[in-house]
Amino acid sequence: MSPAGRPRPRLAHRPVPVSPLPPSPRDGLRLALLYAAVFAGIGVAMPFLPLWLAGLGLGPELIGVLVALPILVRIVATAPLVGLIDRGVPPRALMVAGSLGLAATYALMPAAASLAWPLLAGVIVLNAVAGASLVPCLDYQSLAAVRRRPDLDYARIRLGGSLGFLAASLLGGWLLGLVGTGSIPGFLAVLELASACGAALLLRREAAASPAARGRGRARLPAALWLAIAAGAAIQASHAAVYAFGSIHWVGLGLSPGETGIAWGVGVVAEIGFFAMAGRIAWLRDAPFRLLAIGAAAALLRWAGLLAAAGLPALVLPLQALHGLTFGATQLGAMAALSRLAPEGGRGAAQGTYAACASLASASATLASGAAYRIGGGPLAFGLMLPVAGLGLALTLAAARASRKGTPA
Repeated sequence: MSPAGRPRPRLAHRPVPVSPLPPSPRDGLRLALLYAAVFAGIGVAMPFLPLWLAGLGLGPELIGVLVALPILVRIVATAPLVGLIDRGVPPRALMVAGSLGLAATYALMPAAASLAWPLLAGVIVLNAVAGASLVPCLDYQSLAAVRRRPDLDYARIRLGGSLGFLAASLLGGWLLGLVGTGSIPGFLAVLELASACGAALLLRREAAASPAARGRGRARLPAALWLAIAAGAAIQASHAAVYAFGSIHWVGLGLSPGETGIAWGVGVVAEIGFFAMAGRIAWLRDAPFRLLAIGAAAALLRWAGLLAAAGLPALVLPLQALHGLTFGATQLGAMAALSRLAPEGGRGAAQGTYAACASLASASATLASGAAYRIGGGPLAFGLMLPVAGLGLALTLAAARASRKGTPA
């Protein structure tokens, strides 16, 4: 809780229970480093694991199913796992266990794939359960740190994840060019071991919910927060086609694996730039609905542009720069809404609910994009994402109205 006379945190309007240990000025750096470790694995898995699956000889629809499986698992697993924080389980314990589980399942994937794809699907399910709580737990930790220390900026902390993703995606593209797609699962296993070590060493031990807060773990979420959760989930789900088939489509357009890695890197560089400057712009500070609206509008522009990129591969790189808004602004808007509107004693559940809703929306969009890619390739799959982003914009406007009528925002 902030001492009297100090400015209020940028992404919070309510205090949290005081931690047994005083907040440390190094909290921001610790969390940023852990974001980098966690997102390094995502930076390899997201762009290149579909290419590994394609190298097994699997068709687009089956790849779509296998890419959607982890998202479907997170729908069921995330909220209960992250909700354990409200019952006193430390986020540190959840993150260490999850990272170790990811390392083990990535290491098992090549052997499972050599036997049968249903066995590979089972390992992917276990992998998804292991990783379901990692990012929501880290977001929970970061928002709590921002509420404890007014000088911390969530966007700057989250910047560590973007840098880790960028470095890993570029390294993954380079590694792919040297040794081929077969090395990707082993590389991911090593990265997740590093993430487990990072969680054990960098997270503070006192991060679990206080005893007083645990009794209110089933606190109701306000309507404005539910609408903001749905808006953020829809906008993020509109990335499904590019996440699942972007790399495959771009390689088909003539980009090399290294150039594909650069294309992903351009998006993350734009994301980094947005995170770095967002906290300095008063118009965007503590403005959840404004940030969500910016993310939705940029998504509409980005997916419409990718429709035209089918015959113009040179458009891929500039369109990837919009990722700074389609992902970055949406992420900051959703986290600002959670920090501002989630009730005490239910923050872990709210964080898990958002992750689960985003997973549900993304799973649906990923499955639909797999069928669309088979029928009409990249243009149809990317075009299908336009109404999804439009729904996110409509929900954002509804959330802003509900906030004005209910809890002040």
